Amino acid sequence: MPEAEVVIIGAGAAGLSLAHRLARTAPGRRTPSVVLVDAPPGPLRPPRRTWCFWEPGGGRFDAALTSDWRHLRVRPPSGAAVEGDIAPLRYKMIRSDDFEHLVAHDLAGSTAVRRLEATVEAVEDVRGGAHVHLRDPAGRPDVLRARWVFDSRPPGSLPAARTTLLQHFHGWFVRTARPAFDPRTAELMDFRTPQPARGLSFGYLLPVSRDEALVEYTEFSPRPLTASGYEAAVRQYAEEVLRLGELQVLSTETGVIPMTDAPMPRRVGESVFRIGAAGGATRPSTGYTFAGIQRQTSAVAAALRRGRRPVPPPAHPARSRAMDAVLLRTLDSGRTDGPALFSRLFARVPMRQLLLFLDGRTRFHQDLAVGLRAPAGPMLRSALELPLLPRRPFDDGP
Repeated sequence: MPEAEVVIIGAGAAGLSLAHRLARTAPGRRTPSVVLVDAPPGPLRPPRRTWCFWEPGGGRFDAALTSDWRHLRVRPPSGAAVEGDIAPLRYKMIRSDDFEHLVAHDLAGSTAVRRLEATVEAVEDVRGGAHVHLRDPAGRPDVLRARWVFDSRPPGSLPAARTTLLQHFHGWFVRTARPAFDPRTAELMDFRTPQPARGLSFGYLLPVSRDEALVEYTEFSPRPLTASGYEAAVRQYAEEVLRLGELQVLSTETGVIPMTDAPMPRRVGESVFRIGAAGGATRPSTGYTFAGIQRQTSAVAAALRRGRRPVPPPAHPARSRAMDAVLLRTLDSGRTDGPALFSRLFARVPMRQLLLFLDGRTRFHQDLAVGLRAPAGPMLRSALELPLLPRRPFDDGP
């Protein structure tokens, strides 16, 4: 039975991030042996996608960035846009293919991390560790023994919650026939889109040059759209709102991110943990996940190097999660107009401060200052109601 001190299941953002941190030797610190188990090509592999996050100055993965911005814009349904300079922060975009290539290059030079292509069928807690039952691409069964297992695969179902919305989106990477974009400014939320009956929608525009950009349609609502519905929504945004004219679609991306106040279990056995979105790295109010993954995997790697029990920490402070629960309930109940709420926040709170708040990096008095700029009545009613609401399984049916 092959053995490793650490087994990482899944080679998406979380699995690769943890492997990348453990691949690098640290002076005076021990380096555990690691096996990264990646699913064979097929439906079990995560789809290509784009991740965005913000941080000050240079960062760990800058070599793989598609682009970054220090100027952001939010457009309300009507009226003047809100713009802000977020320096010293940078809003960064990284495509999963480029991220994987960067990490793969570094892992190739590491003696600590071994990659294994296999389908994981079960993870079993045993005395002093865990057994990972897997099947290789030829269909042969095997068992891998590990001291610690970190599972980054999406859970089969969401835990019971008081509120669960979905952030679902479809985007085009486009090239226009004429210069149509300002590459210095990213459009974070453009609410000039038709709004759904429940929830909210917005356009998202990340320009990488004068004639190339990611143009995306996003909804926060209970149900995804059909494939034709997404195509129509992006086309309407590109043609009728942005008026881009003739364009070429270079590639597309589609995704669904749960936005839920459900507690996401990070420990599922004596030696088995969940990381990434499965371990609560997604910020419930925004859907951003990449920055939470980096905080979580950094803490896990540090604990492993120190020989401590590597329980993944919460990716977001308890105070932030509590405020997110109130916001989700307010949006889902329809007590406030979503585009008006977000437009109001960005108009009344400096953009840099609001981004720090959305990343859980503000103090209590700063959180309070943001909260006071939200509609008090609907928020207070939702906050008082939450303790009385039962947690229910998420119904993803029609």
